[in-house]
Amino acid sequence: MTEPPSTSSGSAAVVAEKRCEDSKGDEVSPKKPRLETCDRDDTENKLEARLGGILCCAVCLDLPRSAVYQCSNGHLMCAGCFTHLLADARIRDETATCPNCRVEISRSLATRNLAVEKAVSELPADCQFCGHKFPRNSLDRHVAELCEERPVRCQYNLLGCGWRGPHHEVNSHQQQCQHPTHTGAQKQAEAAQEASKTFNQIMSVLSFEKITFNDLQLKPYRTDEFIHKLFYETSRFSALGYQWVIKARLNDNQKDPHLTCNRFLTYQLIVKSKPSNPMTVHFMVLRGPFGDTRVDPHICQFEFTEGNTESPFFALPLPDSAECNKLLAARIIDFRLMMGMVTK
Repeated sequence: MTEPPSTSSGSAAVVAEKRCEDSKGDEVSPKKPRLETCDRDDTENKLEARLGGILCCAVCLDLPRSAVYQCSNGHLMCAGCFTHLLADARIRDETATCPNCRVEISRSLATRNLAVEKAVSELPADCQFCGHKFPRNSLDRHVAELCEERPVRCQYNLLGCGWRGPHHEVNSHQQQCQHPTHTGAQKQAEAAQEASKTFNQIMSVLSFEKITFNDLQLKPYRTDEFIHKLFYETSRFSALGYQWVIKARLNDNQKDPHLTCNRFLTYQLIVKSKPSNPMTVHFMVLRGPFGDTRVDPHICQFEFTEGNTESPFFALPLPDSAECNKLLAARIIDFRLMMGMVTK
């Protein structure tokens, strides 16, 4: 007589079978898409890093932000470093060379590399305020106009408000700002007076009885000292019935101007024909029609006499040291000199 199957063994089999089914249902499929995404991101980051190392400037080792120049052997330099190399060579009276291969470089020998400029403009860069990545060709617009984290000032800053914060908070601040309710007429008048001071000076010179302008060229020369120093001088020119010359020097004759990044030019006006009577001359350096010098208008004046024919050195009002390097890198400096004099 056959014995019935054991209940315990049957239930164990059922439990085992159920566990097997549950384990099959709980199996996690491999996340291949996520792994592929991580690998792709790593590959892109590595590619960007390699391209950044290849396309960077040979001097500052940073990616160029504007024009890219290359020597005859193809080594790349950003516009700022290229101009700085030419300026240093001018100061030391040497031939400018590529920092990698030492081949001669100049405005005529070096060429623009447009392909590198376009490639660099497409590489991503982090916004310094929000940290998001953008192509370099759109990063400047994002920082200047679109970034919500960019620092801005209160629109009532001319009235004395010193608030400065992220762009997304400016509306809430201006709704609570107390300066619009204060009397700001005096501060507005002071700001307007300062802004129009130069304009009024220029209009005053234009109303003088004698006024003239000359388009001049400053050419580089060297002193006869043991350590030759760079200076600039124009040819003689006629103005207001006299012969004149302009001299310019770098960093007020600093001993080693090539060792500093802070560079500036100063100039003086010299009358070569001695005046018979004292005369007060107003003069101003402007960007001429044949040059691209960026100078801020500033009126200088000096009283020339028979025994005092040289004015003191006045600062050439350049916006920054980069503009000074640009002038030093050029073979000559083109500018326009406006002069006015009131006869007594």
